[in-house]
Amino acid sequence: PQYDIIARFQGGPNAGHTLEFDGQKHVLHTIPSGVFREGKLNLIGNGVVIDPVIFQREVAEVSQHGVDVRERLLISRKAHLILPTHRLLDAANEQDKGKNKIGSTLRGIGPTYMDKTGRNGLRVGDIFLPDFQDRYDRLVAKHERLLGNFPGFSYDLAEHEPAWFEAIEKLRSMQVIDSEQWINDQLDAGKRVLAEGAQGTMLDIDFGTYPFVTSSTTTAAGACTGLGVAPTRIGEVIGIFKAY
Repeated sequence: PQYDIIARFQGGPNAGHTLEFDGQKHVLHTIPSGVFREGKLNLIGNGVVIDPVIFQREVAEVSQHGVDVRERLLISRKAHLILPTHRLLDAANEQDKGKNKIGSTLRGIGPTYMDKTGRNGLRVGDIFLPDFQDRYDRLVAKHERLLGNFPGFSYDLAEHEPAWFEAIEKLRSMQVIDSEQWINDQLDAGKRVLAEGAQGTMLDIDFGTYPFVTSSTTTAAGACTGLGVAPTRIGEVIGIFKAY
């Protein structure tokens, strides 16, 4: 209650954060945990990767409790999108490892971060561009070439795409902003920000129990890059790191 803004800065829709209050349990995967608090703003920052299908489902579940998610939630234009083929690549890679599996959640998070660092990814802001479909098709074609390297893995992309594009329409109806400018303006105005992560330090890509880690920076440094907050301001942002 002492914070004005709750901001997710890394990770994707992993196993989820369980909130319990008023005798009820609520599981959130992408939406920050402050969404149930009236008068609080919530931000999905640029460092997060979003699966539109899971996000759409989550919005519907939260809305059932009388929460106006669109009013309380803002999304960074620079957050990356998890495509159906990212999930397929995740599953194919894990299957290929056999007994050396790393325990992936199979939600496409790792392959999405690979495309982000490889400068191939699609970002939330791209869904408003006139050539979004072309960008999607090019990335999917690349993924299908990669999937061809796993002859023992079968899939039906057409089974997954309709729900994904339907969820993209839902995403277009949300408040999508240049979050790095917005968050710094809020700090300048004296607002208090709670930075919310999805994993603990031992799952950090650099400092965790590699290779059994996540694909992003879970430490305080991740709050800087995942929200666009300069290191000199990190004292104004309190980090909370969850490991469920």
